[in-house]
Amino acid sequence: MPNPGRSLASNAKIILGDEPTGNLDGANTQNIIDILCSLAHEKGYCVIIVTHDMEVAEAADEALRMRDGELRLDNPTKQMHK
Repeated sequence: MPNPGRSLASNAKIILGDEPTGNLDGANTQNIIDILCSLAHEKGYCVIIVTHDMEVAEAADEALRMRDGELRLDNPTKQMHK
């Protein structure tokens, strides 16, 4: 996510993040997770993230996992945030 400001300034309600916490320490990773969750739940953004960080993936309302060339729902029993 090289320029999150541009995403927010464009009036688009979709944010795409490619490893948005990849080079951050734990505290800043949590800050980014909190910001993205707030944008999704309070401001109505659709936040789509690609990550290898399980902490980031576990914060998602829905997670898809690529395994053996197939895209699968990773958390089918997790309740959606309202």
